[in-house]
Amino acid sequence: MAEIEDQTISEGDAERHRAKMAKRKAVQDAEVAGKTIEKGLLIVNTGPGKGKTTAAFGLALRMLGYGKRVGVVQFIKGKWHTGEKDAFAAFGDRVVWHAMGEGFTWETQDLKRDIAAAEAAWAKALELMADPSISLVVLDELNIALRYDYLDLKQVVAALKARRGDLHVIVTGRNAKPLLVEAADLVTEMGLTKHHFSAGVKAQQGIEF
Repeated sequence: MAEIEDQTISEGDAERHRAKMAKRKAVQDAEVAGKTIEKGLLIVNTGPGKGKTTAAFGLALRMLGYGKRVGVVQFIKGKWHTGEKDAFAAFGDRVVWHAMGEGFTWETQDLKRDIAAAEAAWAKALELMADPSISLVVLDELNIALRYDYLDLKQVVAALKARRGDLHVIVTGRNAKPLLVEAADLVTEMGLTKHHFSAGVKAQQGIEF
């Protein structure tokens, strides 16, 4: 067994650390105290990396933990079974879930059908955003519908900006449009450093769906 390194800390080192942390705490406390605005956020999770929808559902779970209601509209996913939908079903009517997609455009190969599905999903999104009992709306893969021009970008962004002041909305999907990014309060770009698909690993239960 390797010897455990002696990590004895001198009183001088401990005192310097306390002083350093005290200064840092003062800076952090002052910064936090200066943040006084409370409002509904428009959040965009985009980028080529995995985890955009997963992160959105993490926030949904947090909201549910505080007794809030959550709405979900899925613009692309719809036909396949997912574990997250089953998990959120346990919350009953506190989660309003609409999987309204027809699949990816390369699967449907039908532009009119894709546009009709996106328009129906957007109508449902507007309905959920107008519901005062819902605190968070997840618009899963709306970015993909906007990328392929299934919806009018300016109209979508205008509606998101005009939502009620206390409503949080999360938009997910690759290739977020610059106009949406500009309108958002928080934008996270998920980077792709390494992905198991490139090594031939298929989508797996509990990881991808």
